[in-house]
Amino acid sequence: MATESRSGLLLKIIIPVAIGIGVVVWLFGREFNIDTLRAIKLTPTAAVGLALAFVALFGRDFGLAWRFRSLSDMRLSWKSSTKVTMLCEFTSAITPTSVGGSALSMVFMNREGIKLGRATAITLTTLMLDEGFFLLFCPLLFLFISPERLFGFAQGAAAHDLQVLFWVVYGVISLIAIVLYIGIFRSPRTIATILSKIFSLPILRRWKKSIDELNESLMTTSAELRGKPLRWWAAPVVATIVSWLSRFAVVNALMFAFIPEADQITVLGRQFIVWALLTFTPTPGGSGVSEMLFKTYYADIVFGPMLMVLAIVWRIFTYYVYLLIGICMIPTFIKKK
Repeated sequence: MATESRSGLLLKIIIPVAIGIGVVVWLFGREFNIDTLRAIKLTPTAAVGLALAFVALFGRDFGLAWRFRSLSDMRLSWKSSTKVTMLCEFTSAITPTSVGGSALSMVFMNREGIKLGRATAITLTTLMLDEGFFLLFCPLLFLFISPERLFGFAQGAAAHDLQVLFWVVYGVISLIAIVLYIGIFRSPRTIATILSKIFSLPILRRWKKSIDELNESLMTTSAELRGKPLRWWAAPVVATIVSWLSRFAVVNALMFAFIPEADQITVLGRQFIVWALLTFTPTPGGSGVSEMLFKTYYADIVFGPMLMVLAIVWRIFTYYVYLLIGICMIPTFIKKK
């Protein structure tokens, strides 16, 4: 049984890596030029940029760990919060992004001593905070960056299709955020009743059991959180902002390292679009899709083999590092009782 578990886990790791490598070869194979790569030098600016990318990587994980710790009312230690964060990132890397590793965070927190009901409440709250960040950050982004700068790299029908796709995804994210907010803070019973009726329809009945479990979780979460004072929310909200902005800033740091003339505001704005689209992808950890989106959104800023280099380095910072950490942590997690 243990051998089968290890084999299944290994397969889940190999598949996204193979997809990612295959897409990189497909996208950049014809543009590959070893002479151009040899011309890349580690200048002082590049060294500073790479150092900033590591800072952004730390900021992302610090924000997530801080949020788990604050939402648990400090019941999770920094060590436990970091462990939960890394395990969530690992499971996100080997599951479709539409499923996500955060769904398992309640299991990881329960292993660290948090009661399952409280862990479920924390999981739903983190989901609400993440979706709420996207809901509110988008209008702020468009106040400072025009749609032409965010989508102007594509022309004609392609530009229109990208904008339509983004707004559809943003609409779904906003709907999830609003439903969770109402379900947690305003009227959990109303949301539970509506969802139960919708998923009683013949075409949706196969998911009725999962929705009933979600409704129970909403009730638990609401009971846990409705009485919290406003100041209690400051740390989780700030932690969410720190984590997401740090996630976006990895590309800013890499652009500073190798394309210092790039418009950093545009780079940041396009990262928001990319991560929004990655919310719903069928491949494990967005493998393949991430590389395609990177090329699509930055091909007018970065040219030739350098685009391939930055795409690979970006994925190392935002994806492969968590695969490696997870491979080291999972055996201990499985053995722990």
